[in-house]
Amino acid sequence: MSGQNKVSGVVLAGGLARRMQQQDKGLVQFQGRAMISYALAAMSPLVDELLISANRHQHEYGRYGLPVIGDSSPTFDGPLAGILAAMRVARHPLLLVTPCDSPLIGTAHLQRLLATLNGACDAAVAFDGARLHPVVMVLRTRLQDSLSDYLHSGERKMANWLQQQQMIRADFSDMPAIFANINTPNELLALEAAACYSDLPTT
Repeated sequence: MSGQNKVSGVVLAGGLARRMQQQDKGLVQFQGRAMISYALAAMSPLVDELLISANRHQHEYGRYGLPVIGDSSPTFDGPLAGILAAMRVARHPLLLVTPCDSPLIGTAHLQRLLATLNGACDAAVAFDGARLHPVVMVLRTRLQDSLSDYLHSGERKMANWLQQQQMIRADFSDMPAIFANINTPNELLALEAAACYSDLPTT
């Protein structure tokens, strides 16, 4: 990629994971691999810079050999805070975002997301035919002032902030199952046990 098409990427692993018994979800094993490894493998071929957003166990995440960034606030303000921290250090005009707990998302899916963004839009957000998945998106880093103002106003809801931007939906209505994410130990067990998910994306 070159010029204005260069892309930074960030994997969001900064939450408290209360429903996961406060385990650090990115480091939880899924089919023998840390969950974050799936997101990193999916994103690596598409970006010119890759970041990890994490507020805990930063040394463990550092073993992946990538920059690890924490939120500017210690209060775990949600995914928008992690995105803002990434926007502030990103070297490129586009930021590709994906969570650490959706191991079915592969490179081809993120490529579709990138291809959806056009010159008239500031953000492309994954849409499964029924609802948005705002933690799977690509956005322009020039939005950081808008995002900073939004967070400083006390707001935290991603969908509300995105609705204030020039946003386009990336259509994944043909494959909504890829957005399965793991929030609880039972969801982890169920996803691992599902035979249809045995052939996971490696890139």
